[in-house]
Amino acid sequence: MPELPEVETICRGLNQATLDREILGGDVLLNSTIARSISATDFLTKVKGKSIARWYRRGKYLLAELSQCRGGAPVPALPAPAFFPPSKAGWLGVHLRMTGQLLWVNRSEPLQKHARVRLFFEGNQELRFVDQRTFGQMWYVPAETEVSGTVIGLKLLGPEPFSDEFTTEYLARKLHRRARPIKTALLDQALIAGLGNIYADETLFLSGVMPTTLCADLTAEQIGRIHTAIIQVLQKAIASGGTTFSNFLNVQGVNGNYGGVAWVYNRAGQPCRTCSTTIERIKLAGRSTHFCPACQT
Repeated sequence: MPELPEVETICRGLNQATLDREILGGDVLLNSTIARSISATDFLTKVKGKSIARWYRRGKYLLAELSQCRGGAPVPALPAPAFFPPSKAGWLGVHLRMTGQLLWVNRSEPLQKHARVRLFFEGNQELRFVDQRTFGQMWYVPAETEVSGTVIGLKLLGPEPFSDEFTTEYLARKLHRRARPIKTALLDQALIAGLGNIYADETLFLSGVMPTTLCADLTAEQIGRIHTAIIQVLQKAIASGGTTFSNFLNVQGVNGNYGGVAWVYNRAGQPCRTCSTTIERIKLAGRSTHFCPACQT
C-alpha cells in the first residue's frame, strides 16, 4: 500500500502537472471505484468543466480543491489542514489503498489492463486511476460541503508526523500503558496519519527498538528516539520519491528509490547494513515485520 512518502510524492507531482487545466470529461471503467455517495455518471457530470486549484495530502488520502475557473501557475503542495472547508466548486478525493496508481499521461497512451477511472483534461492529457486489486476509491464532495462529511475516513486520522501536534509528549501520552507491540501501534492511523508497514519497520530500526516491545514497556528515551526516527525516515523517503517494491509509480510512471537504501524492510536474510547480522522477518498482527536482532533490543 502506498504510504505517506508515496502519496506525498504523487501529490507534489499532481500539483506540478494538473493545475489550471479544464476537465473535459472522463470515463469510469469500474463503477465501484466511485464512492457510493454518488453514481459514476453523476461523478463525471460534477467534475466536468472544472479545474483543479490545488492538491493536498492528508494521511494517505489525496484531496483536490476544485475551481469553477482557472487559477494561476502550478504551485508546490502545501501541508494539508486538519479541517478541509467547503469549496465553491467542490472537492475530489482519492485513496489508492493497496495497489492504486494515479498516472498523468497523454490520452494516446495504451490503456492499462487495470485502468478504473479516466479524467480527460485539455491539452490531450488525462489523469488515469489504475488499480489492480480494486480497493481504491474516488469521491466527489459537493460544493459548500465539508470534506470529512463525505470522505468519512478523514475523521479517524491522528496528527500528521510533520505537524506541530505530533510531539514527543503526544506520542508518550498515546503509548502510555498500552499493552500492544509498538510496531502494531505505529500502524494505527488514529495515532499517526500516514505511517505504514514499510516506514514503521525502518523507524524501529533507526530507534533501536524491537518491534515486539510493548508500548507500556517503552522508556521515555526510547519514545523520544522513535519520534525522531519517524520524521527522519519519512523525510528521507520523500526525498527518494517513495518506495517501489511491487507497483508504486509516481504520476509520470517512475519508480520510487527508497527501497534501494532501506535498512531492514524487505531485506530478510540479508546482512544488516550496520552490523552484518542477518535481518529477520516475523508476522506481527498479520503484517510482515523486519528487524535486526542485534541492533534492536
